[in-house]
Amino acid sequence: MHRAFEQAISARLRERLKTAQRVFVLTGAGVSAESGVPTFRGGGGAVVWKGMPFSVISSAIMVEQDLLEVWAWFDYRRAIVEQAQPNPAHLTLARWQDVFAEFTLATQNVDGLHELAGSRDVLELHGQIWRARCLKCSARRDLRTEDTGERPPKCRACGGEMRPDVVLFGEFLPTEVFAQAGRAARQCDVCFVIGTSAIVYPAAMLPEMARDAGAFLVEINPEETPLSSICHESLRGRAGDLLPLLDRVVNRPTMRAQGETANKAK
Repeated sequence: MHRAFEQAISARLRERLKTAQRVFVLTGAGVSAESGVPTFRGGGGAVVWKGMPFSVISSAIMVEQDLLEVWAWFDYRRAIVEQAQPNPAHLTLARWQDVFAEFTLATQNVDGLHELAGSRDVLELHGQIWRARCLKCSARRDLRTEDTGERPPKCRACGGEMRPDVVLFGEFLPTEVFAQAGRAARQCDVCFVIGTSAIVYPAAMLPEMARDAGAFLVEINPEETPLSSICHESLRGRAGDLLPLLDRVVNRPTMRAQGETANKAK
């Protein structure tokens, strides 16, 4: 199977990867699904939590009406996500941050698996399930290390109630995070869109920005998506299978290793 995938990597994609200096990556639910993380959406407005569809329990309105129930839902989600581990796709992307001169990773996922794999400065377009944010002063708390079990948690800075630090239905993406992703998309040589159907806006605008600015656009997804028609390359398969193979194509010392070699030569 790996040999077939390697043969599917075109000569022009190989050349682009070998010469790329600025790489931008957008990941979606498909990458996390390979680690066993469910989408939680249920699909088609399916009932997923105490008779409420995903779009209701994960909404800004519910934060106002029943914050305690929102926390119960997100605690349930965290208990599932906690069992997941980074897969080869996460690990390859973590390595690439030290391979290319400029590398930006933006994700629609909220599970924190990219960070767990070692990725730094990830642009979390939809927030992260392992953080809480104060409704009054916007102070944040890391629930992996500072969760007292109190629900809803109380802010240590101002005493206000805290909510999950994720983007809910009826809310906008964090402005600065999206702006950073947009800048990286417009300036990249190669843009990867991995494990996302590319239908959730405004995140789906990012690969379009990259393409319009002249980037080489690559999609990795088991199925065709609305984005496929504008991609220069569409690789059909699991990200955990394909990214390690693309990593072999890159086949260059990491930026860190290059620095160490230069220091030894002095």
